[in-house]
Amino acid sequence: MAMIRRLMIAALLSAPLAACQTAQQQPNEVAATDDSAWYIGTMPDKPHDIPLVDRRRMDAKYARQTVDYKGPEKPGSIVVDIDERMLYLVQPEGKAVRYGVGVGKQGFSWKGIASVGRKGVWPNWSPTKTMVGIKPDLPRYMEAGLDNPLGARALYLYQDGRDILFRIHGTNEPWSIGEQVSSGCVRMLNEDVADLYERVPVGATVYVKRNGRYRV
Repeated sequence: MAMIRRLMIAALLSAPLAACQTAQQQPNEVAATDDSAWYIGTMPDKPHDIPLVDRRRMDAKYARQTVDYKGPEKPGSIVVDIDERMLYLVQPEGKAVRYGVGVGKQGFSWKGIASVGRKGVWPNWSPTKTMVGIKPDLPRYMEAGLDNPLGARALYLYQDGRDILFRIHGTNEPWSIGEQVSSGCVRMLNEDVADLYERVPVGATVYVKRNGRYRV
């Protein structure tokens, strides 16, 4: 049994995950006994209104804001800093729109350079074969909706014209923003990913870096 367990863990760490579910329970310091307590209203959207998060429950640094940016990436690029738990949409004149994000648990995060291959509004969700192997009780398919782990929007990352099974997407777990808990994807508040979705075209370059580097 120990050998089987080691093989399963090795497969999980080496294969594309992108199931986008949380890889651990809510941290005690941010857990809420009632998820509805995280929300203060809704933002009109179709086919579902987007629940608006009570920002007072979150660290103010994760609020969407325009900041100075000195990186070399061109305007229109997305830069995800795993260590900072921040996503930057690079703007002209040394600025960027910065969003707080949740990232993959240690050993699960992907880094590299990709592009937005396609975009989805209230996307459906299916786990990868690897995730089903580790968690056989996962649903094989979930319709779009408020309980869907991809949330209100998803940007699908591609390399060389192929889906690499990593996403930038919304979440129904707002407590996870600023945490390192997911199965690999980059998650955002639904209201933030809806904002990013409108700003970013298909084809935009995405840099995901860790330890200051995005080169594999």
